[in-house]
Amino acid sequence: MSSQLPDRLDADAPIFVISVAAQLAEMHPQTLRGYDRLGLVVPGRARGRGRRYSLRDIAKLRHIQYLSQGEGINLEGVRRILALEAELDVLHQQVARLAAVVHELQLVPDNARLFTAEAGGPVHIGRARAGRPLALPAAPGAEGN
Repeated sequence: MSSQLPDRLDADAPIFVISVAAQLAEMHPQTLRGYDRLGLVVPGRARGRGRRYSLRDIAKLRHIQYLSQGEGINLEGVRRILALEAELDVLHQQVARLAAVVHELQLVPDNARLFTAEAGGPVHIGRARAGRPLALPAAPGAEGN
């Protein structure tokens, strides 16, 4: 029987009806409906338009409950915190992607680079300064003023 069960559950799969989700989140089903109306946790919908909550939704419900009851933050404050946390998650993903690109670029042999740049701003084609450097315009108030 257990061989028919998935190895891992998809955290985003909307599988729990509202009564089960409410029990798992230790909330009243009406609270979940209210959070849905406010847009704090918007569950998936079944064919009959019934709400279906994912494991991620339930974790979010518990987080909202902690912020509102444990920390005394009102629902508008909770909404703002959730938005900032989502933005932070996106930024962390972007940093991870950029770190991967930097790592890949560091693996490229030095002689394969197309340009180099000095700390002061001049950009050179190739590894060595060849001819006239390509330079970015100096910022106002920079060296020499």
